[in-house]
Order: sequence, then C-alpha cells, then structure tokens
Amino acid sequence: MRFDAHELAALLVAVSFAAGLNVYATIASLGLLARFGVLTLPESLHLLTSWVVIGISLALFVIEFFADKIPAFDLLWNSLQTFVRVPVAALVAYHATSALPVPKQLMAALAGGLIALAAHGGKTAVRAAVTPSPEPFSNMALSVAEDGFVVFLTWFATQHPYGAAGIVVILLVVIVLLIRWVVRSLRKLFAGAERVLLGQPASSGG
Repeated sequence: MRFDAHELAALLVAVSFAAGLNVYATIASLGLLARFGVLTLPESLHLLTSWVVIGISLALFVIEFFADKIPAFDLLWNSLQTFVRVPVAALVAYHATSALPVPKQLMAALAGGLIALAAHGGKTAVRAAVTPSPEPFSNMALSVAEDGFVVFLTWFATQHPYGAAGIVVILLVVIVLLIRWVVRSLRKLFAGAERVLLGQPASSGG
C-alpha cells in the first residue's frame, strides 16, 4: 500500500505514538509489514525491511517484554528508553518525509519526537496509577496490553491511516488534559531509576 502526503502524515502520527510506547515492537512491525507487502515504505526507510534490523528489533522487543515486568528494574529500563523511543520516532518521521524540503523534514521529526514523548509520558502516568496495587498481575496485564496495542496500532495505521491518527489524537487530548499527572509521573520514573542505580530500594515498581 502506498500513501499520499496526507495519508503519510496520518501514518506517522500513529507510528510515532506507537514508538513512544514500544519502539522495538513498532520498528519490527513496520519491517515485517513491508517485507510481506502490506505497505510500501519510502526508499529512505528501506533499512527497516532488513532482516538484520527486524531481528535486532524483535530481540530487543523480547528483552523489553520481560524487563518491563520486573519490579524496580522496569523503572530503570523505561527511564533509559526515553532516550531511545523519542529519537527513533523523530528519525523515522524525518526519513519518511525525505521527499519534502529539509525545513519540513525537521518539523516532521520534531512532531514525531513530541508525539512519542507524549505517549511515553502517558504510559508512565498510567503505570504510576496501577503500580501501587499490591499484586503484580495488573501491572503485567497492562504491559501485555500495551504491547498488543502497539502492534495493532502500527498495523491499523497501514490500513486505515486516518482512523489510526484519530485514535492517537483522542489519546493525546487525554494526555494533555492530564499533563500535570504525566509530568509528575515522569519525574517519579527518573527518581525511581536513580534509586535503582544507587542500589536503594525503589518506592514502587512501575
């Protein structure tokens, strides 16, 4: 499936949001979908169809799948992923718009990075609400649901880019309305990760 300029923009909105939740699942999904002819990636993104890139992404996705469910360690993991999810989303948006003038490419990259950051912050905020639960299963179930949603959203965006973008816009509005909660959760995430690095007990898993 090929996309016109507006469909590509809608696709990138959805993909950037998905990357903010789980960048490895997003990249692997894009690569596999392109490999099997479900979508046609711009030539500047053909690297994503490499079996090496797909394999590395799948391996890192498996690591994240388990790391995201280990109390305390997940704080460190998710804080570090801030510096992976956001830049990768920006790079994908930048290269996907290679046919545009550089200033517009940079604007696309900035938008992609900001959407990914918002998704990452929203994910952290939801985890902050669920983590205090004394049993671990709710947090694990939420993590599995997030992974499934990322794969679904990436695929759905390739079939119905406007519909996928609409879903993301609704989620972004919710995140913006809860911006104070999101910022507070991100601060707790990095504070918790710092305690893990210093060998101090984390106040809560997330």
